[in-house]
Amino acid sequence: MDNGGEALVACGDKNMGTGVTLWDLDTGDHLLRIPTCASSPHGMLCLRNQFLVASQTHRHGAVGGGAIFIWCLNKPQAPLRSYPLEAIGPLSCTNDGVYLAGGALSGNAYLWEVANGKLVKTWRAHHKSLNCMLFSNDGSLLISGSDDGTICVWSLVSLLDVEDSGSLPSLLYYTSEHKSTITSLLTTSGSSNSILVSSSMDGTCKVSDLVLGRVIHTQVYPVAITATVLHPTEKFLFCGSQDGRIFRNKFDIGLIDNPFYVAEDQQVVLKGHKGSITTMTFSQSGMISASEDGTICIWDVISCTIIRRFNHQKGAVTNLVVIPQSSLFSVSNHQKAFNTFHVSLLDKYPQPANSLNERITLLSSGCSPRETQSSVQFQSTENSYQQIYDMEKAWTPSAMQMKVETSVEKRLWATRMAKHVMEMNKHLQSRLLDLMQSRFLWSTAIDSPTTTTTTTTKRRKKLVGVESSCLQDEELQ
Repeated sequence: MDNGGEALVACGDKNMGTGVTLWDLDTGDHLLRIPTCASSPHGMLCLRNQFLVASQTHRHGAVGGGAIFIWCLNKPQAPLRSYPLEAIGPLSCTNDGVYLAGGALSGNAYLWEVANGKLVKTWRAHHKSLNCMLFSNDGSLLISGSDDGTICVWSLVSLLDVEDSGSLPSLLYYTSEHKSTITSLLTTSGSSNSILVSSSMDGTCKVSDLVLGRVIHTQVYPVAITATVLHPTEKFLFCGSQDGRIFRNKFDIGLIDNPFYVAEDQQVVLKGHKGSITTMTFSQSGMISASEDGTICIWDVISCTIIRRFNHQKGAVTNLVVIPQSSLFSVSNHQKAFNTFHVSLLDKYPQPANSLNERITLLSSGCSPRETQSSVQFQSTENSYQQIYDMEKAWTPSAMQMKVETSVEKRLWATRMAKHVMEMNKHLQSRLLDLMQSRFLWSTAIDSPTTTTTTTTKRRKKLVGVESSCLQDEELQ
């Protein structure tokens, strides 16, 4: 095995038993297999070339059967298994690996700090399922694409705002230019103006100003576009389609009037798959594409020929990641001194507000309430509790004020979490009732369809009424 080579990581979303497979990109040799993994599209990524992260489908242990696994690439050990509040589909991380974002089928979005696993923010990002999530190259923006064709751009600063962790973050802008499901999101890094490239099942690929949200160019294809990837030089854009074709287009962002220049005689089509293109990426060997037919092809992008072909077991390939083969070797003690990046189990619920860095105003010890107040900054909950303990010995006004503030903050946090759980329960009950109703109607449609519909509607109203009553009781408490 060559330490300087690259490895290809691939997984599907249908069979947990198939797992993750790693190949040597230079020789095509099988390197490693990680069992029990099935991840939805855009659900697998590599953190700092050290950890493999994948959202899991059809897993027990969490609402909706979802989980997020984190494997250490250079250690043969069991993964860290985190179970979010609901099943997570697409994942994205900042280039430095500090923050991890995930999107759910319900339209909710989640943001974690990787090092300590803290759930920084959870909010309703879209009305329908999230299909794509992407951090901008500088990590300042989070972009999300939904099943309803909308794209939202969020400022990371607003997501990290701790003034009110339960509020909806400020949306930089959103666009609904696409008419169908968003299938991929790309951002450029080599230009002075940040560019967003988005594709959709409506057969279009749009180039937009990432900051302003203005669509600069739209390219229309004769078939739905399911995946896109930019050449490392950003001179070519490759668009994979639903029928297995891959379109290679010139991509010139230097032309202000038309940054996505395409001419009919310059459009090249790559043919090598029999099923829909699911994902594409680039390596030193060339462009890599995967398909629903279970094949993975490495292309010479100049001659448009296939260099090597891999066959994935049991179904479609939904995720491809290229990593250095050196990531699979054990780290020496000398290297460990320079490798201080750590990961933790991801929290299921947001932490109380006072667990974050914040400024708390206290009355000075030995002073009356009318006298000057002092401002003391506490870095953690443990420091706050120690401060309370030290001041309780004299039972000062500062200690009493701090106890009251801590109690109020805990109560507010508990109320927010109760509302969040009730909202999730309402969503799950609605989906369960819809499923029960469809099955019940199907089984009794011949006998009395009208009576069945009336009965199911009454049951739905009764459950919703009970849940609303519980929510009102919680707010009163």
